[in-house]
Parts: sequence; structure tokens; C-alpha cells
Amino acid sequence: MSDSRTHTASRTIIASQRAIFRAFLDPEAVASWRPPKGMSAKVFAFDPRPDGIYKMAFIYPETEHGRGKSTADADIFEGRFVELVPDELIVEEVQFESDNPVFAGTMTITTALLPVTGGTKVSIRAENVPSGISATDHRVGMESTLKNLANFIE
Repeated sequence: MSDSRTHTASRTIIASQRAIFRAFLDPEAVASWRPPKGMSAKVFAFDPRPDGIYKMAFIYPETEHGRGKSTADADIFEGRFVELVPDELIVEEVQFESDNPVFAGTMTITTALLPVTGGTKVSIRAENVPSGISATDHRVGMESTLKNLANFIE
């Protein structure tokens, strides 16, 4: 049962580790590729260094209002960069702003960048995922984010 709160996704992207790592550290870039398909993002704060914090919102399209974890139309979350290994690893701790206890807790997101033939394998591992986020929805969201990243950088 413990694995049910750990969700993963990966994709090979035709780009260097360095280019992908840099896309994780630029708030304008993050706002363009990180929200899953159909959503947009607003970045309120972004300090990409170890122990640096960020705050952003993923905003649902008008047709999906009522799905938000924080407000009817948004998932607002705060994060902290736990570890940044240039061109290799990004570890973040994320908490949703929500009055609903099924979205409480600190989720750890680890993104590994591994060189492979023809590009970089980007692997995301989310641990301690709040119980209100289904494995299926989260996997679909992470895969969408990885596709957005590929479209942004390739």
C-alpha cells in the first residue's frame, strides 16, 4: 500500500541535460511548460537555489471550474528547492494551499536527468502524494507536463 502514494512518469527529451535543467530554473519557462494540458500557470515567487522557495498556481480552464484544490479554479502551491545538482537532479518539497485535508501534507518531487542516446531521460518521482490526488490523474498530469517540456525545449 505504501507505493500507492508514490507516482512516477518519465520521457526521453531530445535536448541536453543542461538545457532541461535550465528550463526548471527559469520562472517564465516553468510557467509555460509545467501546467498540465489545458491549464495555465501564474508564478508569484520563484527563487531557484537550494532552500529557495516558490509559489505558483495552476489555473483550470473555465470549463473545469470547481476542480481546484485551493479555489474553485486553481491549485495554489508553495514549494522549496531541497536539492539542485546542476544538469542532473532537482528535489522539491511541495504543499498545496487547501482547506481540504485530502490535499494536506508535503509531497517530495524528485526529477532526475539522465543522458541517453539522442537526448535526456527525464524521470519524475512524486512521493507522499496527498490522498486526494489519484494515481491515474497524477500520472496523466505528469505525462502532460513532460510532453509540454519536450515541446518547449526540443
